[in-house]
Amino acid sequence: MIIRSLAEDTILSGRERQVLTVGRDSHDIHCEAPSKAGAVSQRACVFCGSRVVLYPIADALHLIHGPVGCAAYTWDIRGALSSGPELHRLSFCTDLKEKEVIFGGMEKLEKTLNELIPHYTPKAAFVYATCIVGIIGDDVAAVCRKIEALHGIPVIPVHSEGFKGTKKDGYRAACTALERLVGSHEGAPVEKGINIMGEFNLAGEAWIITEYYRRMGINIVSVMTGDGRVDEVSRAHLAGLNLVQCSGSLTPLAQAMEERYGIPFRRVSYFGIEDTAAALYEAADFFGDSRIKRRTAELVAEEVAKVETEIAAIREEVQGKRAAIYVGGAFKAFSLIKILRRLGMEVVLAGSQTGGPDDYERLTKMCPPGTVIVDDSNPLELCRILMETGADLFIGGVKERPWPTSSGLVSATITMNGRFLWPVSSEPSISPGKWRTRSTPRSGDLSEGGACNEGFDDQSLQALRSHGGGNRLQRF
Repeated sequence: MIIRSLAEDTILSGRERQVLTVGRDSHDIHCEAPSKAGAVSQRACVFCGSRVVLYPIADALHLIHGPVGCAAYTWDIRGALSSGPELHRLSFCTDLKEKEVIFGGMEKLEKTLNELIPHYTPKAAFVYATCIVGIIGDDVAAVCRKIEALHGIPVIPVHSEGFKGTKKDGYRAACTALERLVGSHEGAPVEKGINIMGEFNLAGEAWIITEYYRRMGINIVSVMTGDGRVDEVSRAHLAGLNLVQCSGSLTPLAQAMEERYGIPFRRVSYFGIEDTAAALYEAADFFGDSRIKRRTAELVAEEVAKVETEIAAIREEVQGKRAAIYVGGAFKAFSLIKILRRLGMEVVLAGSQTGGPDDYERLTKMCPPGTVIVDDSNPLELCRILMETGADLFIGGVKERPWPTSSGLVSATITMNGRFLWPVSSEPSISPGKWRTRSTPRSGDLSEGGACNEGFDDQSLQALRSHGGGNRLQRF
């Protein structure tokens, strides 16, 4: 097999060790490093990472201590759905300006909390420190302690100053904040109870996943943090098992709970039939109850039967096409590779923004020779790689949505919930705002575009069918 090398100018200078071609390069991929200046990295900041994790707790007050731009950037971030309160969807900010930068913002923070808490009566309050707060040295923790004693609810500082690192460091800051809540309510251990971690209910998929487990006979203690509640998080230590989906976001909390409470955790994924079934079987095998195992086997067989015919038809249409994947967390890439392989498609690019050494080692083993593996890439590199590899389909995150479409490449935007946004056409003249949405309903199964869906809609199939194995990307 001839494995082509990428052109010399494809990768930005200084990033050469963050890219490898399977079967050609022998070096370990360099990752978890600061983004190269000027590379237009698609990563987000520490503050944004903490907001992604904590924001879906719907009955908590979320206050950004910083300039209003930080609040605007993360307002209603990713649209996590709630079955009850929606306090999380309101954006509160201390709106620090020049005066506070010079004289300090602690007085304004205290005044803001004393106004908001009596008015909205939240179950808890999270106070996010932004870059400027770290620079001017506000003692956010001291203010939180004072307000907590005054109002009698948990007021938790989130040390998420953006300059401290990357989005992944924001996950750790959020986990530290959640540790304050976990274990704060006493109670008896929940029999066959689990916590679903790293699931953010962006389009209702948490409701489908929890229903699967209930059908199996397993009790849900908490979902962290999709459609989350402060009281549920505070009782999370009563579960017998933690199932962690987005491994980068809540693994630090799962590790802390294992150390403190002796609760084991397993890494799972709810993307695709294969990984969703494996997640359900993982829980069933852990508890070892024969009735749960029987129900799980019946549930998987029933749900898979609903989509087998559709998947077979889709495979006939797309097999042999080339696909490229660039996502935030590497765990999504693992599942997507399996999904595309099931459909008979070839993966020519696989990468992530926040993957670690173990993630890239696994990606390298999963992908066939010739596949390009990238860490912390950027639009310029991605466009060039897609052109050189002849990709027919690009699957990425929200930030990667505009340029593949304007370049005439069939693309899909996948979010944490398994939700796909497809362009109506693959033609370069498409309006960037015109998208077909296949989203997850509040209740449903594999055939309804749920957490386990592996299908393409008719418009996407038509675009992919007519793509003919080439692409029309122009070198930037």
